[in-house]
Amino acid sequence: MYNNKRSAIYLPIAFALVLVAGIFLGASLVKVNSTDQNLIQRIHNRNFDPVDNVITYIQQEYVDSVDVYKLRQSAITGMLSDLDPHSSFITAEEFNEVNDPLLGSFDGIGVQFRMENDTVYIINAIAGGPSEKAGILAGDRIVNVDGEVIAGVKMSTNEVMKRLKGERGTRVNVSVFRRGFKELIPFTITRDVIPTYSVDISFMPEPGIGYIKLSKFSATTTEELTKALLGLKNEGMESLILDLRGNSGGYLQTAITVSDEFLGEGKLIVYTSGYNRPAQYAHASGKGIFEKGSLVVLIDEGSASSSEILAGAIQDNDRGLIIGRRSFGKGLVQEQLSLPDGSAIRLTVARYYTPTGRSIQKPYKNGHTEEYEEELYNRMISGQLESADSIHFNDSLRYTTPGGRVVYGGGGIMPDIFIPVEKNENYRYYNELLGKGLVYQFTFDYTDNNRPGLKKFRTFEEFDRNFNITPDLFNRMIRFASEKGVEPDQKGIAFVREELENLMKALIARNLFDEKGFYPVYLRTDKTYHKAVEEIRKQQQ
Repeated sequence: MYNNKRSAIYLPIAFALVLVAGIFLGASLVKVNSTDQNLIQRIHNRNFDPVDNVITYIQQEYVDSVDVYKLRQSAITGMLSDLDPHSSFITAEEFNEVNDPLLGSFDGIGVQFRMENDTVYIINAIAGGPSEKAGILAGDRIVNVDGEVIAGVKMSTNEVMKRLKGERGTRVNVSVFRRGFKELIPFTITRDVIPTYSVDISFMPEPGIGYIKLSKFSATTTEELTKALLGLKNEGMESLILDLRGNSGGYLQTAITVSDEFLGEGKLIVYTSGYNRPAQYAHASGKGIFEKGSLVVLIDEGSASSSEILAGAIQDNDRGLIIGRRSFGKGLVQEQLSLPDGSAIRLTVARYYTPTGRSIQKPYKNGHTEEYEEELYNRMISGQLESADSIHFNDSLRYTTPGGRVVYGGGGIMPDIFIPVEKNENYRYYNELLGKGLVYQFTFDYTDNNRPGLKKFRTFEEFDRNFNITPDLFNRMIRFASEKGVEPDQKGIAFVREELENLMKALIARNLFDEKGFYPVYLRTDKTYHKAVEEIRKQQQ
Protein backbone atom coordinates (compact mmCIF):
# COMPACT_ATOMS: atom_id res chain seq x y z
CA MET A 1 0.00 0.00 0.00
CA TYR A 2 2.85 2.32 0.87
CA ASN A 3 4.63 1.71 -2.41
CA ASN A 4 1.43 2.57 -4.29
CA LYS A 5 1.21 5.86 -2.41
CA ARG A 6 4.79 6.71 -3.24
CA SER A 7 4.19 5.88 -6.87
CA ALA A 8 1.20 8.20 -6.88
CA ILE A 9 3.34 10.97 -5.46
CA TYR A 10 6.13 10.57 -8.00
CA LEU A 11 4.06 9.67 -11.06
CA PRO A 12 3.38 13.24 -12.31
CA ILE A 13 7.04 14.17 -11.81
CA ALA A 14 8.29 10.96 -13.45
CA PHE A 15 6.11 11.54 -16.50
CA ALA A 16 7.27 15.13 -16.68
CA LEU A 17 10.94 14.19 -16.56
CA VAL A 18 10.40 11.65 -19.33
CA LEU A 19 8.72 14.35 -21.40
CA VAL A 20 11.55 16.82 -20.81
CA ALA A 21 14.08 14.15 -21.77
CA GLY A 22 12.04 13.59 -24.91
CA ILE A 23 12.68 17.18 -25.97
CA PHE A 24 16.34 16.31 -26.41
CA LEU A 25 16.20 12.64 -27.39
CA GLY A 26 13.25 12.90 -29.74
CA ALA A 27 13.73 16.35 -31.29
CA SER A 28 13.59 14.95 -34.75
CA LEU A 29 10.14 13.47 -34.08
CA VAL A 30 8.36 16.59 -32.79
CA LYS A 31 8.90 20.10 -34.07
CA VAL A 32 9.96 22.35 -31.16
CA ASN A 33 7.81 25.51 -31.06
CA SER A 34 8.84 28.86 -29.62
CA THR A 35 7.40 28.06 -26.17
CA ASP A 36 9.51 24.93 -25.99
CA GLN A 37 12.59 26.86 -27.11
CA ASN A 38 12.16 29.28 -24.20
CA LEU A 39 11.78 26.39 -21.81
CA ILE A 40 14.97 24.76 -23.11
CA GLN A 41 16.85 28.01 -22.63
CA ARG A 42 15.69 28.17 -19.03
CA ILE A 43 16.72 24.56 -18.50
CA HIS A 44 20.24 25.38 -19.68
CA ASN A 45 20.39 28.43 -17.43
CA ARG A 46 22.65 27.92 -14.42
CA ASN A 47 19.76 29.04 -12.15
CA PHE A 48 17.57 26.28 -13.57
CA ASP A 49 14.93 25.05 -11.10
CA PRO A 50 14.03 21.54 -12.33
CA VAL A 51 10.89 21.14 -10.21
CA ASP A 52 9.45 24.52 -11.16
CA ASN A 53 10.25 24.04 -14.82
CA VAL A 54 8.81 20.55 -14.96
CA ILE A 55 5.59 21.78 -13.39
CA THR A 56 5.50 24.67 -15.86
CA TYR A 57 5.99 22.26 -18.73
CA ILE A 58 3.16 20.01 -17.49
CA GLN A 59 0.88 23.03 -17.13
CA GLN A 60 1.64 24.21 -20.67
CA GLU A 61 1.72 20.94 -22.57
CA TYR A 62 -0.22 18.24 -20.70
CA VAL A 63 -3.15 16.71 -22.58
CA ASP A 64 -5.68 17.65 -19.88
CA SER A 65 -6.01 20.51 -17.41
CA VAL A 66 -4.01 20.03 -14.23
CA ASP A 67 -4.17 21.40 -10.69
CA VAL A 68 -0.80 23.13 -10.40
CA TYR A 69 -1.23 23.60 -6.65
CA LYS A 70 -1.62 19.87 -6.14
CA LEU A 71 1.38 19.19 -8.39
CA ARG A 72 3.52 21.44 -6.22
CA GLN A 73 2.28 19.69 -3.08
CA SER A 74 3.15 16.33 -4.62
CA ALA A 75 6.61 17.58 -5.54
CA ILE A 76 7.28 18.85 -2.02
CA THR A 77 5.91 15.66 -0.45
CA GLY A 78 8.03 13.57 -2.79
CA MET A 79 11.21 15.45 -1.92
CA LEU A 80 10.61 15.19 1.83
CA SER A 81 9.71 11.50 1.64
CA ASP A 82 13.24 10.79 0.42
CA LEU A 83 14.64 12.25 3.63
CA ASP A 84 14.28 11.01 7.22
CA PRO A 85 10.95 9.69 8.54
CA HIS A 86 10.15 12.86 10.49
CA SER A 87 10.56 15.50 7.78
CA SER A 88 7.07 16.14 6.44
CA PHE A 89 4.74 18.44 4.54
CA ILE A 90 1.63 19.75 6.32
CA THR A 91 -1.17 20.93 4.06
CA ALA A 92 -3.13 24.07 4.88
CA GLU A 93 -6.13 21.85 5.68
CA GLU A 94 -4.08 19.81 8.16
CA PHE A 95 -2.22 22.74 9.71
CA ASN A 96 -4.52 23.52 12.65
CA GLU A 97 -5.16 19.86 13.37
CA VAL A 98 -1.40 19.24 13.66
CA ASN A 99 -0.41 22.42 15.49
CA ASP A 100 -3.33 23.19 17.83
CA PRO A 101 -2.46 20.47 20.40
CA LEU A 102 0.90 22.13 21.05
CA LEU A 103 -0.34 25.72 21.31
CA GLY A 104 -2.18 25.29 24.61
CA SER A 105 -5.48 26.56 23.23
CA PHE A 106 -7.70 26.70 20.17
CA ASP A 107 -10.88 28.45 19.10
CA GLY A 108 -14.01 26.31 19.34
CA ILE A 109 -17.18 25.50 21.28
CA GLY A 110 -15.56 23.71 24.23
CA VAL A 111 -16.79 20.12 24.37
CA GLN A 112 -15.23 16.72 24.76
CA PHE A 113 -16.95 14.19 22.55
CA ARG A 114 -16.60 10.75 21.09
CA MET A 115 -18.05 9.13 17.99
CA GLU A 116 -20.35 6.22 18.81
CA ASN A 117 -22.43 4.53 16.10
CA ASP A 118 -21.81 7.49 13.76
CA THR A 119 -23.17 9.90 16.36
CA VAL A 120 -21.40 12.67 18.29
CA TYR A 121 -21.87 12.01 22.00
CA ILE A 122 -20.94 14.83 24.36
CA ILE A 123 -18.80 13.43 27.16
CA ASN A 124 -18.29 16.75 28.88
CA ALA A 125 -18.89 20.46 28.31
CA ILE A 126 -15.72 22.24 29.43
CA ALA A 127 -16.35 24.23 32.59
CA GLY A 128 -16.81 27.93 31.81
CA GLY A 129 -16.66 27.27 28.07
CA PRO A 130 -19.10 28.40 25.37
CA SER A 131 -21.06 25.14 25.27
CA GLU A 132 -21.59 24.99 29.02
CA LYS A 133 -22.74 28.61 28.99
CA ALA A 134 -25.17 27.83 26.16
CA GLY A 135 -26.64 24.87 28.06
CA ILE A 136 -25.04 21.83 26.40
CA LEU A 137 -24.95 18.85 28.81
CA ALA A 138 -22.95 15.64 29.04
CA GLY A 139 -24.91 12.93 27.26
CA ASP A 140 -26.30 15.23 24.55
CA ARG A 141 -25.94 14.03 20.96
CA ILE A 142 -25.22 16.59 18.26
CA VAL A 143 -27.49 15.85 15.30
CA ASN A 144 -26.79 18.79 12.99
CA VAL A 145 -24.43 21.74 12.72
CA ASP A 146 -25.52 24.89 10.87
CA GLY A 147 -28.33 22.94 9.24
CA GLU A 148 -26.12 20.05 8.09
CA VAL A 149 -26.93 16.62 9.49
CA ILE A 150 -23.83 15.02 11.00
CA ALA A 151 -25.46 12.08 12.81
CA GLY A 152 -25.60 8.70 11.11
CA VAL A 153 -23.62 9.77 8.05
CA LYS A 154 -20.26 8.15 8.89
CA MET A 155 -18.54 11.49 9.38
CA SER A 156 -14.99 11.28 10.75
CA THR A 157 -13.92 12.92 14.01
CA ASN A 158 -11.77 15.40 12.08
CA GLU A 159 -14.69 16.37 9.85
CA VAL A 160 -16.84 16.99 12.92
CA MET A 161 -14.11 19.10 14.53
CA LYS A 162 -13.77 21.25 11.41
CA ARG A 163 -17.45 22.13 11.70
CA LEU A 164 -17.33 22.89 15.42
CA LYS A 165 -14.05 24.82 15.44
CA GLY A 166 -13.82 28.36 14.14
CA GLU A 167 -12.57 31.83 14.94
CA ARG A 168 -13.48 33.20 18.34
CA GLY A 169 -16.56 35.39 18.25
CA THR A 170 -18.18 33.49 15.40
CA ARG A 171 -21.41 31.60 15.99
CA VAL A 172 -22.44 28.05 15.21
CA ASN A 173 -25.96 26.65 15.38
CA VAL A 174 -26.29 23.10 16.66
CA SER A 175 -29.27 20.90 17.38
CA VAL A 176 -28.96 18.13 19.96
CA PHE A 177 -30.95 15.10 21.00
CA ARG A 178 -31.37 14.85 24.78
CA ARG A 179 -32.95 11.97 26.65
CA GLY A 180 -36.44 12.86 27.89
CA PHE A 181 -37.13 15.32 25.07
CA LYS A 182 -39.15 14.39 22.01
CA GLU A 183 -37.83 17.20 19.82
CA LEU A 184 -34.28 18.29 19.00
CA ILE A 185 -33.06 21.18 21.13
CA PRO A 186 -31.46 24.07 19.20
CA PHE A 187 -28.49 26.04 20.55
CA THR A 188 -26.52 28.98 19.21
CA ILE A 189 -22.97 28.84 20.54
CA THR A 190 -20.44 31.66 20.26
CA ARG A 191 -16.99 30.21 19.79
CA ASP A 192 -14.22 31.27 22.15
CA VAL A 193 -10.68 30.37 23.21
CA ILE A 194 -10.62 26.83 24.59
CA PRO A 195 -7.58 25.90 26.72
CA THR A 196 -5.94 22.51 26.25
CA TYR A 197 -3.93 20.99 29.06
CA SER A 198 -0.84 18.81 29.09
CA VAL A 199 -0.96 17.96 32.81
CA ASP A 200 -3.78 15.41 32.87
CA ILE A 201 -3.70 15.11 36.65
CA SER A 202 -1.53 15.90 39.66
CA PHE A 203 -2.42 14.39 43.04
CA MET A 204 -1.08 12.52 46.07
CA PRO A 205 -1.94 8.82 45.69
CA GLU A 206 0.24 7.89 48.68
CA PRO A 207 1.37 9.87 51.74
CA GLY A 208 4.36 11.98 50.70
CA ILE A 209 4.30 10.71 47.09
CA GLY A 210 3.06 12.93 44.29
CA TYR A 211 1.95 11.75 40.88
CA ILE A 212 1.84 13.85 37.70
CA LYS A 213 0.63 12.56 34.35
CA LEU A 214 2.06 14.61 31.48
CA SER A 215 0.47 14.01 28.06
CA LYS A 216 2.54 16.34 25.83
CA PHE A 217 5.11 19.15 25.79
CA SER A 218 3.14 22.18 24.63
CA ALA A 219 3.51 25.94 24.92
CA THR A 220 1.80 25.93 28.34
CA THR A 221 3.34 22.75 29.83
CA THR A 222 6.03 24.43 31.94
CA GLU A 223 3.50 26.80 33.50
CA GLU A 224 1.10 23.90 34.18
CA LEU A 225 3.87 21.74 35.66
CA THR A 226 5.12 24.56 37.89
CA LYS A 227 1.63 25.02 39.29
CA ALA A 228 1.26 21.26 39.83
CA LEU A 229 4.63 20.91 41.59
CA LEU A 230 3.98 23.85 43.91
CA GLY A 231 0.54 22.47 44.76
CA LEU A 232 1.91 19.03 45.59
CA LYS A 233 4.76 20.45 47.67
CA ASN A 234 2.24 22.44 49.68
CA GLU A 235 0.43 19.16 50.33
CA GLY A 236 3.61 17.62 51.69
CA MET A 237 5.11 15.91 48.63
CA GLU A 238 8.59 14.51 49.27
CA SER A 239 8.85 12.15 46.28
CA LEU A 240 7.42 12.32 42.76
CA ILE A 241 6.30 9.89 40.08
CA LEU A 242 6.29 11.64 36.68
CA ASP A 243 4.33 9.59 34.15
CA LEU A 244 5.44 10.09 30.52
CA ARG A 245 3.94 6.88 29.14
CA GLY A 246 2.34 7.50 25.77
CA ASN A 247 3.69 11.06 25.67
CA SER A 248 4.90 11.49 22.07
CA GLY A 249 6.66 14.79 22.74
CA GLY A 250 6.29 18.35 21.53
CA TYR A 251 8.48 21.43 21.71
CA LEU A 252 12.21 21.03 22.35
CA GLN A 253 12.35 24.23 24.42
CA THR A 254 9.54 22.95 26.63
CA ALA A 255 11.49 19.73 27.24
CA ILE A 256 14.40 21.89 28.37
CA THR A 257 12.38 24.10 30.73
CA VAL A 258 10.56 21.11 32.21
CA SER A 259 13.87 19.29 32.79
CA ASP A 260 15.17 22.42 34.49
CA GLU A 261 12.60 21.95 37.27
CA PHE A 262 14.39 18.78 38.41
CA LEU A 263 18.12 19.44 37.86
CA GLY A 264 20.67 21.45 39.81
CA GLU A 265 22.41 24.54 38.48
CA GLY A 266 24.80 23.95 35.60
CA LYS A 267 23.69 20.40 34.85
CA LEU A 268 23.64 19.68 31.12
CA ILE A 269 20.11 18.90 29.91
CA VAL A 270 20.63 18.29 26.19
CA TYR A 271 22.63 19.51 23.22
CA THR A 272 21.77 19.61 19.53
CA SER A 273 23.92 19.56 16.42
CA GLY A 274 23.34 19.34 12.66
CA TYR A 275 25.31 19.64 9.44
CA ASN A 276 24.14 23.24 9.00
CA ARG A 277 23.56 23.93 12.69
CA PRO A 278 26.40 24.40 15.18
CA ALA A 279 26.15 22.60 18.49
CA GLN A 280 23.90 24.28 21.05
CA TYR A 281 23.95 23.34 24.75
CA ALA A 282 21.18 23.73 27.31
CA HIS A 283 22.03 23.77 31.02
CA ALA A 284 19.86 23.88 34.13
CA SER A 285 19.45 27.26 35.80
CA GLY A 286 19.33 26.02 39.38
CA LYS A 287 15.87 27.53 39.94
CA GLY A 288 13.95 24.29 39.71
CA ILE A 289 11.05 23.55 42.05
CA PHE A 290 11.90 19.87 42.64
CA GLU A 291 15.69 19.56 42.44
CA LYS A 292 15.80 17.31 45.52
CA GLY A 293 13.67 14.40 46.60
CA SER A 294 13.11 10.96 45.10
CA LEU A 295 12.09 11.10 41.46
CA VAL A 296 10.80 8.26 39.27
CA VAL A 297 9.99 8.75 35.58
CA LEU A 298 7.67 6.24 33.87
CA ILE A 299 8.17 5.60 30.13
CA ASP A 300 7.10 3.11 27.48
CA GLU A 301 7.38 2.56 23.74
CA GLY A 302 4.97 5.47 23.21
CA SER A 303 7.27 7.96 24.97
CA ALA A 304 9.12 9.90 22.28
CA SER A 305 11.03 13.05 21.40
CA SER A 306 10.72 15.59 24.26
CA SER A 307 9.80 12.77 26.65
CA GLU A 308 13.10 11.11 25.80
CA ILE A 309 15.01 14.36 26.28
CA LEU A 310 13.58 14.66 29.79
CA ALA A 311 14.09 10.98 30.64
CA GLY A 312 17.64 11.09 29.24
CA ALA A 313 18.51 14.21 31.25
CA ILE A 314 17.22 12.63 34.46
CA GLN A 315 19.00 9.33 33.81
CA ASP A 316 22.34 10.74 32.61
CA ASN A 317 22.57 13.14 35.56
CA ASP A 318 21.71 10.33 38.02
CA ARG A 319 18.81 12.44 39.23
CA GLY A 320 16.19 9.68 39.34
CA LEU A 321 15.05 6.24 38.26
CA ILE A 322 13.52 5.44 34.88
CA ILE A 323 10.95 2.63 35.07
CA GLY A 324 8.94 0.99 32.29
CA ARG A 325 9.90 -0.13 28.79
CA ARG A 326 12.31 1.19 26.18
CA SER A 327 11.10 4.47 24.67
CA PHE A 328 10.34 5.11 20.99
CA GLY A 329 13.76 6.33 19.86
CA LYS A 330 13.26 9.73 18.21
CA GLY A 331 16.41 11.81 18.45
CA LEU A 332 15.82 14.20 15.55
CA VAL A 333 14.86 17.86 15.84
CA GLN A 334 12.40 19.42 13.38
CA GLU A 335 12.03 23.07 12.46
CA GLN A 336 8.69 24.25 11.06
CA LEU A 337 8.60 26.62 8.10
CA SER A 338 5.20 28.18 7.46
CA LEU A 339 4.37 28.81 3.80
CA PRO A 340 2.25 31.68 2.42
CA ASP A 341 -0.68 29.42 1.49
CA GLY A 342 -1.15 28.22 5.08
CA SER A 343 0.76 24.98 4.65
CA ALA A 344 4.07 24.21 6.35
CA ILE A 345 7.21 22.10 6.11
CA ARG A 346 8.68 20.32 9.09
CA LEU A 347 12.33 19.71 8.28
CA THR A 348 14.80 17.81 10.41
CA VAL A 349 17.65 20.24 11.09
CA ALA A 350 19.59 18.60 13.93
CA ARG A 351 20.05 15.60 16.18
CA TYR A 352 19.87 15.89 19.93
CA TYR A 353 22.20 14.23 22.39
CA THR A 354 21.72 13.39 26.06
CA PRO A 355 24.21 14.70 28.66
CA THR A 356 26.50 11.65 28.32
CA GLY A 357 26.70 12.26 24.58
CA ARG A 358 24.39 9.53 23.31
CA SER A 359 21.98 9.86 20.42
CA ILE A 360 18.86 7.86 21.11
CA GLN A 361 17.58 8.00 17.51
CA LYS A 362 16.77 4.48 16.34
CA PRO A 363 18.20 3.41 12.96
CA TYR A 364 16.43 4.41 9.76
CA LYS A 365 17.04 4.63 6.02
CA ASN A 366 16.10 7.73 4.11
CA GLY A 367 12.95 7.16 2.10
CA HIS A 368 11.96 4.01 4.04
CA THR A 369 9.31 5.44 6.35
CA GLU A 370 7.16 2.31 6.30
CA GLU A 371 9.99 0.13 7.63
CA TYR A 372 10.65 2.74 10.31
CA GLU A 373 7.02 2.76 11.41
CA GLU A 374 6.99 -1.04 11.62
CA GLU A 375 9.81 -1.07 14.17
CA LEU A 376 7.43 -1.02 17.15
CA TYR A 377 5.57 -3.99 15.73
CA ASN A 378 8.89 -5.79 15.28
CA ARG A 379 9.67 -5.15 18.94
CA MET A 380 6.46 -6.91 19.86
CA ILE A 381 6.94 -10.01 17.74
CA SER A 382 10.61 -10.32 18.74
CA GLY A 383 9.74 -10.35 22.44
CA GLN A 384 11.35 -7.00 23.28
CA LEU A 385 8.21 -5.86 25.13
CA GLU A 386 8.24 -9.01 27.26
CA SER A 387 11.89 -9.36 28.23
CA ALA A 388 14.80 -6.96 28.61
CA ASP A 389 17.13 -9.79 27.55
CA SER A 390 15.58 -9.65 24.06
CA ILE A 391 16.89 -6.09 23.58
CA HIS A 392 20.44 -5.96 22.23
CA PHE A 393 22.55 -2.81 22.16
CA ASN A 394 25.69 -2.11 20.18
CA ASP A 395 28.58 -2.06 22.65
CA SER A 396 30.16 0.83 20.74
CA LEU A 397 27.18 2.95 21.87
CA ARG A 398 27.81 2.27 25.54
CA TYR A 399 28.07 5.26 27.87
CA THR A 400 28.52 5.70 31.61
CA THR A 401 26.81 8.28 33.82
CA PRO A 402 28.74 10.20 36.51
CA GLY A 403 27.22 7.80 39.06
CA GLY A 404 28.50 4.75 37.19
CA ARG A 405 25.28 3.61 35.51
CA VAL A 406 25.72 2.05 32.09
CA VAL A 407 23.43 3.51 29.42
CA TYR A 408 23.19 3.01 25.68
CA GLY A 409 22.48 5.12 22.63
CA GLY A 410 21.13 4.08 19.28
CA GLY A 411 17.49 3.33 19.98
CA GLY A 412 15.45 4.95 22.72
CA ILE A 413 15.94 5.31 26.47
CA MET A 414 16.33 1.94 28.18
CA PRO A 415 14.77 2.12 31.66
CA ASP A 416 16.74 1.32 34.79
CA ILE A 417 13.96 -1.08 35.80
CA PHE A 418 12.18 -2.95 33.01
CA ILE A 419 8.47 -3.71 33.36
CA PRO A 420 7.42 -6.28 30.74
CA VAL A 421 4.14 -6.65 28.95
CA GLU A 422 2.77 -9.80 30.55
CA LYS A 423 2.49 -12.76 28.22
CA ASN A 424 -0.19 -15.08 29.55
CA GLU A 425 -2.84 -17.03 27.68
CA ASN A 426 -5.36 -15.98 30.31
CA TYR A 427 -5.06 -12.38 29.08
CA ARG A 428 -6.42 -13.28 25.65
CA TYR A 429 -10.04 -12.61 26.63
CA TYR A 430 -9.17 -9.29 28.30
CA ASN A 431 -7.05 -8.17 25.34
CA GLU A 432 -9.86 -8.98 22.91
CA LEU A 433 -12.27 -6.85 24.94
CA LEU A 434 -9.83 -3.94 24.85
CA GLY A 435 -8.87 -4.45 21.22
CA LYS A 436 -12.50 -4.18 20.12
CA GLY A 437 -13.20 -1.25 22.43
CA LEU A 438 -16.00 -3.10 24.18
CA VAL A 439 -15.13 -2.06 27.74
CA TYR A 440 -15.10 1.58 26.66
CA GLN A 441 -18.37 1.21 24.78
CA PHE A 442 -20.16 -0.60 27.60
CA THR A 443 -19.07 1.86 30.31
CA PHE A 444 -19.99 4.82 28.11
CA ASP A 445 -23.45 3.39 27.46
CA TYR A 446 -23.86 2.62 31.15
CA THR A 447 -22.94 6.18 32.12
CA ASP A 448 -25.21 7.62 29.45
CA ASN A 449 -28.19 5.47 30.45
CA ASN A 450 -27.76 6.09 34.18
CA ARG A 451 -26.66 9.73 34.19
CA PRO A 452 -29.56 10.97 36.39
CA GLY A 453 -28.70 8.48 39.13
CA LEU A 454 -24.95 9.07 38.84
CA LYS A 455 -25.43 12.82 39.30
CA LYS A 456 -25.89 12.21 43.03
CA PHE A 457 -22.08 11.85 43.20
CA ARG A 458 -21.08 15.51 43.31
CA THR A 459 -17.34 14.82 43.66
CA PHE A 460 -14.99 12.06 42.61
CA GLU A 461 -14.24 11.24 46.25
CA GLU A 462 -17.93 10.67 46.89
CA PHE A 463 -18.19 8.48 43.80
CA ASP A 464 -15.09 6.49 44.75
CA ARG A 465 -16.36 5.75 48.25
CA ASN A 466 -19.85 4.70 47.25
CA PHE A 467 -19.76 3.28 43.73
CA ASN A 468 -18.62 -0.28 43.02
CA ILE A 469 -18.87 -2.67 40.11
CA THR A 470 -21.54 -5.09 41.35
CA PRO A 471 -21.62 -8.74 40.22
CA ASP A 472 -24.74 -7.92 38.20
CA LEU A 473 -23.04 -5.01 36.38
CA PHE A 474 -19.96 -7.13 35.73
CA ASN A 475 -22.06 -9.95 34.27
CA ARG A 476 -23.89 -7.45 32.07
CA MET A 477 -20.52 -6.45 30.68
CA ILE A 478 -19.70 -10.09 29.89
CA ARG A 479 -23.08 -10.59 28.18
CA PHE A 480 -22.60 -7.37 26.20
CA ALA A 481 -19.22 -8.64 24.98
CA SER A 482 -20.76 -11.96 24.00
CA GLU A 483 -23.42 -10.17 21.95
CA LYS A 484 -20.60 -8.34 20.17
CA GLY A 485 -18.85 -11.58 19.25
CA VAL A 486 -16.42 -12.16 22.16
CA GLU A 487 -17.38 -15.51 23.66
CA PRO A 488 -16.98 -15.85 27.44
CA ASP A 489 -13.78 -17.53 28.62
CA GLN A 490 -14.44 -18.46 32.23
CA LYS A 491 -10.79 -19.08 33.06
CA GLY A 492 -9.75 -15.82 31.43
CA ILE A 493 -12.59 -13.92 33.12
CA ALA A 494 -11.60 -15.23 36.55
CA PHE A 495 -7.94 -14.36 35.88
CA VAL A 496 -8.61 -10.70 34.98
CA ARG A 497 -11.73 -10.03 37.03
CA GLU A 498 -10.14 -7.63 39.51
CA GLU A 499 -8.32 -5.76 36.76
CA LEU A 500 -11.40 -5.61 34.54
CA GLU A 501 -13.67 -4.41 37.34
CA ASN A 502 -11.16 -1.71 38.20
CA LEU A 503 -10.94 -0.58 34.57
CA MET A 504 -14.73 -0.43 34.31
CA LYS A 505 -14.94 1.77 37.40
CA ALA A 506 -12.08 3.98 36.14
CA LEU A 507 -13.79 4.53 32.78
CA ILE A 508 -17.13 5.38 34.39
CA ALA A 509 -15.27 7.82 36.64
CA ARG A 510 -13.64 9.37 33.57
CA ASN A 511 -17.04 9.83 31.92
CA LEU A 512 -18.18 11.72 35.01
CA PHE A 513 -15.06 13.54 36.23
CA ASP A 514 -12.59 13.48 33.31
CA GLU A 515 -8.98 12.35 33.92
CA LYS A 516 -9.17 13.41 37.57
CA GLY A 517 -11.58 10.55 38.03
CA PHE A 518 -9.79 8.03 35.83
CA TYR A 519 -6.21 7.87 37.11
CA PRO A 520 -6.82 7.54 40.88
CA VAL A 521 -8.81 4.39 40.13
CA TYR A 522 -6.79 3.01 37.22
CA LEU A 523 -3.46 3.17 39.06
CA ARG A 524 -4.68 0.66 41.64
CA THR A 525 -3.94 -2.21 39.25
CA ASP A 526 -1.06 -0.54 37.35
CA LYS A 527 2.05 -2.68 37.93
CA THR A 528 4.47 -0.03 36.65
CA TYR A 529 3.07 2.54 39.05
CA HIS A 530 3.26 0.11 41.98
CA LYS A 531 6.89 -0.68 41.16
CA ALA A 532 7.63 3.06 41.26
CA VAL A 533 6.04 3.34 44.72
CA GLU A 534 8.04 0.31 45.87
CA GLU A 535 11.33 1.85 44.71
CA ILE A 536 10.54 5.14 46.41
CA ARG A 537 9.78 3.31 49.66
CA LYS A 538 13.15 1.53 49.42
CA GLN A 539 14.94 4.87 49.08
CA GLN A 540 13.13 6.19 52.13
CA GLN A 541 14.27 3.31 54.37
